[in-house]
Amino acid sequence: MKIKNDIERENLIEGGKRLAAALVALRAKIAPGVTAEELDDLAEQMIREGGDEPSFLGYTPEGASRPYPATLCVSINDEVVHGIPNESKKILREGDIVGLDLGLTHNGIVVDAAITVPIGKVSTEAAKLVVATERALAAGIAEAIPGKHMGDISSAIQREIERAGFRVVKELGGHGVGDIVHEEPFVPNFGRAGDGPLLEEGMVLALEPIANAGKASVVLAPDGYTYRTKDGSRSAHFEHTILLEKDGARIITR
Repeated sequence: MKIKNDIERENLIEGGKRLAAALVALRAKIAPGVTAEELDDLAEQMIREGGDEPSFLGYTPEGASRPYPATLCVSINDEVVHGIPNESKKILREGDIVGLDLGLTHNGIVVDAAITVPIGKVSTEAAKLVVATERALAAGIAEAIPGKHMGDISSAIQREIERAGFRVVKELGGHGVGDIVHEEPFVPNFGRAGDGPLLEEGMVLALEPIANAGKASVVLAPDGYTYRTKDGSRSAHFEHTILLEKDGARIITR
């Protein structure tokens, strides 16, 4: 999406505030013994009470054989992204790391964000993975300036993840967002500075670094949505929707 007027901009910003508030509430609910389905129910309740729509529920991405069946993606430990919260009994446990990915549609405009949360006391490696992935998101956002190139974002994300000793998942990444959940351009989490499409003022992008503690390879589960690490190692991801303004990126879902 490229913002065309003040009304679109206002709706984007308001939607981002609402999504950020929902993720804060979901983070506060996370504890050992809580189920993924409980988190999904809370996410849908908060979105609908605000007069908005869950962007993921009923959405069919390109290549999928069925619509996504939930409001929230809940991905635990070796689940990389798109974990379905309400088709099996997923229970959060001490020492897990859990990724929460949520989309909200406000007045027709979609915003998208994700966090990875440690549950209680986690391993040193898991804690380091979460921190490195969040730092990679910040590094990518810092390069999201009109006049630069997509590769500047991608290379900054890759550098931060690999500097910490982890691996970038290359099959998955960020994307344009706004009119629908997934739009062009694709935003790789690896690349070379100066390569790729030119970044332009008004672009709305969802940056989404995804890092594995082990090897980079992932596999798609039989449910058609959940990606897992091939070697069973843990994975983390963070995401913000950003608006490219004249002097840099405005974080919409902060």
